[in-house]
Amino acid sequence: MTSTIGFIGLGIMGSPMAGHLAAAGHRVTGYDVASEALDTLVADGGIAASSVAEAVEGADVVITMLPDHPQVEQVVLGEGGVLATARKEALLIDMSTIRPETSIELAAAAKHKGVRVIDAPVSGGQTGAREAALSIMVGGDDADVAAAMPVLRLMGTTVVHVGPHGAGQVVKAANQLVVGGIYALVGEAIVLMEQSGVDAATGLDVLAGGLAANRILDLKRATMVARQFAPGFRIDLHHKDMGIATAAARQAGVSLPMTGLVAQLVASAKAMGHGSLDHSALLKVTEQLSGVD
Repeated sequence: MTSTIGFIGLGIMGSPMAGHLAAAGHRVTGYDVASEALDTLVADGGIAASSVAEAVEGADVVITMLPDHPQVEQVVLGEGGVLATARKEALLIDMSTIRPETSIELAAAAKHKGVRVIDAPVSGGQTGAREAALSIMVGGDDADVAAAMPVLRLMGTTVVHVGPHGAGQVVKAANQLVVGGIYALVGEAIVLMEQSGVDAATGLDVLAGGLAANRILDLKRATMVARQFAPGFRIDLHHKDMGIATAAARQAGVSLPMTGLVAQLVASAKAMGHGSLDHSALLKVTEQLSGVD
């Protein structure tokens, strides 16, 4: 069955995600502050809206894919926003990466308006979005998650209901601390090998075939060795996500010392002016700390 979908946030991730939904035959009306993003949606078979309200009006499903909780709160709770416009029983799928407590607050606010909500943050970066191969971690009520599954499976290959409202965001925080840690360690491995006179590309090929194998080595080792840091996921956004992870640790009352270290490395990358680069640019932090030109 096809649905009428309002899609808010057509950035580097949201644009291909909305395109997949349109290609599957859904009526997708999208809104973004960047006009070129709307042009891309139209080229992909969607419809451009001039406001959030226009994108949401009459939609069966509303998807938000926004940078951080202030944007989500404005779009969902603000004047002319999702809750002010959506019809009763519409399903809001927030696929942004935000604080777990914000997801819980949005769900409570939506309930008073008769709107269903789930949080469904994603992992996989631009490549995963483009290939409809995202990992999607979903929090919310069983019936609402079940209703969302046909739409989510058009954008991801791993779609898992991980718990109640906010649980998707907790799992995403865990994902980001692991991803950041791996990037930091791969960067250190490259610097160690190169400064020891070993060809890093060859060395990483060996690592990728052993117990150290991981998805980041599969996808990023060649570009990291080549110092190509065009963003698939920007340092600026990973910095925000590490803040979510450390705040979640405080909320849960647990000690995550490695997470704290990775958060500082990501913060250093941002402070060094690398915020617009891909998060694999953590390599540049290790180089600067090591005095490597």
